[in-house]
Amino acid sequence: MKRIVTDKAPAALGPYVQAVDTGSTVYCSGQLGLDPVANVLAEGVAAQTRQALANLQAVLAEAGLTLADVVKTTVFVQDLADFVTVNDVYADCFGDTYPARSCVQIAALPKGALVEIECIATR
Repeated sequence: MKRIVTDKAPAALGPYVQAVDTGSTVYCSGQLGLDPVANVLAEGVAAQTRQALANLQAVLAEAGLTLADVVKTTVFVQDLADFVTVNDVYADCFGDTYPARSCVQIAALPKGALVEIECIATR
């Protein structure tokens, strides 16, 4: 097992790593829409979704993978009223390589984020 860490995505906010690589599978921790340099949230749910996916791409790239290798995502949203907006950005980023997905509304996210996305990718 190898721990994946990159400075091209925000550092973990707690006692966990950005991803764990088991050789055949990479488990990515949830990513917020945080700018990895400024460490501030993007403005609005669309921008946060795009940044969260960019952060996942950076973590996956560190493991030698891309969004095309993702087989499952979990999307956490603060408000399900944002579902359509999140879907539009998500579809744009994944293109025709949609993985399986769950999307749930939760009471709150770290730093007051509007969306968080985690994923599982395979080789």
